[in-house]
This record gives sequence, structure tokens and C-alpha cells, in this order.
Amino acid sequence: LLTLLCSKACGYTGKKHALVASIVEFIHTATLLHDDVVDDSNMRRGCQTANSIWGNESSVLVGDFVFSRSFEMMIDVGEMRVMEILACASNTIAEGEVMQLLNCNDPSTTEDRYMAVIQSKTAKLFEAACQLGAVLAKQPKVIEVACAAYGAHIGTAFQLKDDALDYQSSLEEMGKNLGDDLAEGKPTLPLIYALKNSNSSTAELICDAIKNGGEKHMVEVMAAIESTGAIAHTENVANKHAQIAKQHIETLPDNPYRDALTELTEFA
Repeated sequence: LLTLLCSKACGYTGKKHALVASIVEFIHTATLLHDDVVDDSNMRRGCQTANSIWGNESSVLVGDFVFSRSFEMMIDVGEMRVMEILACASNTIAEGEVMQLLNCNDPSTTEDRYMAVIQSKTAKLFEAACQLGAVLAKQPKVIEVACAAYGAHIGTAFQLKDDALDYQSSLEEMGKNLGDDLAEGKPTLPLIYALKNSNSSTAELICDAIKNGGEKHMVEVMAAIESTGAIAHTENVANKHAQIAKQHIETLPDNPYRDALTELTEFA
């Protein structure tokens, strides 16, 4: 969607934007298949994950197939700049996944380390999707940079909100289980903030929850997240990124596609 909107907002009139958007979604799908294996997840968007139905081996191999197919499709686009952006994004996403793995079960993870992870594993693909729209439309560098920055900030906002919802929503609302991140020992921003702003005994309990994962301290951790205002803090950071995203696309021509991009910041 972001590639389609950005290309049209930049005045693109060709047909390659649909192919490029499909490539971005193929890369995204491959990362989800692999993520669910790494995280041992059994729910994705309210449905059973592929790995929970067909096993890890099948999910990894199909993820590899979808990813490699995306690079075949890049050849059909016939533009080296498009391949360069997508290859760089793919590498950065993989790096972000490794960084997240290193942060898992580590209570010393800082907000800066957490932000570096989401900017790599999530925001980078948003950034590439938007930048590609400007590239296809042959826009000057300043517009390309603005579209890329818009994507990076809306992607960051999206992930922050997703991490906040992990401690707020039910399976029916989110399509995944409440507290999945805590169960996996992932120190996301709500948990990092609660740890930093809790008393010593609660902080010790949160550290134990991060180190060992599982749901042993779920009730106590949820209470700490609520009492410290960790959700409000996370949503505030997300809103700031959404506002910055809006500012970056003000340089684009005034048209319905730019309006849709502005509305997307609120949706994210």
C-alpha cells in the first residue's frame, strides 16, 4: 500500500508500482514466516501460524522460497536502483532480527537498543516501500529522502503501537495472545520503561520475567506496566514519530494520495 500511494503521490503514471509493491509484500511475508519459527509463535493475525500447522522445516523453506522469489521479481522491474534499495532493506531487516535475538532475555536492554532493533527489523521495510515510490516516479533526491523518512517514522510508530497493544489487547483484538512478548523474554519499550521506573522489588521481578520468559510473573508485570504509565509513554513516543512522518510528506504535491498517506499516520 505504501509503495502504491507514494508512487501516485509523486505523480507516477506507469505500471511497475504494482510489481514493486508485490515484491515488498513478498519480503514481508518471508520475514513473518521466519519470525514465527524463531519466536515459536502459534498465532498470527488471529489464525494458527504456518509453523504450528506444518512444522518449522516447512515454514523456513517456504519463507526462503518467497524471499528468493522476490529477488526474481526484482529482475522484472529492470531498475538497478530498485534492487539496490530492496537488497539493502533485506540485509538490514536480517540484522535487526539478530539484534532482537541478542536482546532477548536481557534485562539490561536499553531504550536505545530497543529502538535500533525496531528501526532495522520493522521500520526499514516501511522506509524502502515509500522510497521506492519516489524512485519509480523519478523524483529528485529531496523528495526521495522525504518519502523514505516518512516510511521510517510511520514504521517506527506502527511497531511501538504494536508493542504497546501486546500488553493491552485480547486475542480477538490483536490476533495474537496477550503478553506474547513477555512470554518470549522480549524487552520491548513498555517493559523497559516499567523496569526503569519501578521500585527495587518490582524491578527484580521484571528482570526475572525477562531472563526466564514464560508467564510466571504475568500478573505482577502487567500491574507494574500499568502503575508506571509505560503504555502511555510508549504511545506518546509512537505519536511523536507519527507527527514527524506527517511533516516529511508536506514537500509532496497536494493531492488525494498525499492525504491518504497523512491519514495512514493516524491509522498506524
